[in-house]
Amino acid sequence: MNIEAKTVAVVDYGMGNLRSVSQAVEHAAQGTGWTVVVTSRPEDVRAAARIVLPGQGAMPDCMRELAESGLKESVLEAAAAKPLFGVCVGMQMLLDHSAEGPNGGTPGLGLIHGQVLKFDLAGKIQPDGSRFKVPQMGWNQVRQVPHGGRVHPVWAGVPDNSYFYFVHSFYALPQDAAHCAGQTDYGGLFASAIARDNIFATQFHPEKSAEHGLALYRNFLHWNP
Repeated sequence: MNIEAKTVAVVDYGMGNLRSVSQAVEHAAQGTGWTVVVTSRPEDVRAAARIVLPGQGAMPDCMRELAESGLKESVLEAAAAKPLFGVCVGMQMLLDHSAEGPNGGTPGLGLIHGQVLKFDLAGKIQPDGSRFKVPQMGWNQVRQVPHGGRVHPVWAGVPDNSYFYFVHSFYALPQDAAHCAGQTDYGGLFASAIARDNIFATQFHPEKSAEHGLALYRNFLHWNP
């Protein structure tokens, strides 16, 4: 495959919601000149100008499949130099360690220092009187957190406190609060978007979040970190 310079690679290591993610990014890319490819080839990831790292399922499975697919090194290389967008477990993988998995959990990629923890909501009651459920499934608001003194450029044109679609039992806790780009309240505040340098990632699914989600992918294509 001959990868053009203006290409977004959606990384296919066997664990992402690839069809929905790629269709959403393609929709966002219409009229921009960007080409979207779903690829399991490390050389394609290295050649692409931007990277989307999706993920769903269990963190141990995602990390194992990323390594066994041969894509881990190319993703790490890309994350050092190119705009990268992590989605759901693809966001959790960017941190140092997750509590999910046997024998104390699962090491992550270590691209943003921090931990991934499981919701502990036993006994907590929602405003409507119902108990909090784990996983969190459904729409929830995201408050845009100033990043480096300003709201992150990937939020451009998206109203603060907009609703996005979540499905998760674990959440990110960045070591440095400056790496939190968005917060959501589910029995307490947690980082629902994280960012550092050329990396932006969301716990929610932009591809399932209607127009605001598409706006994030569109902004990612225009973002020049």
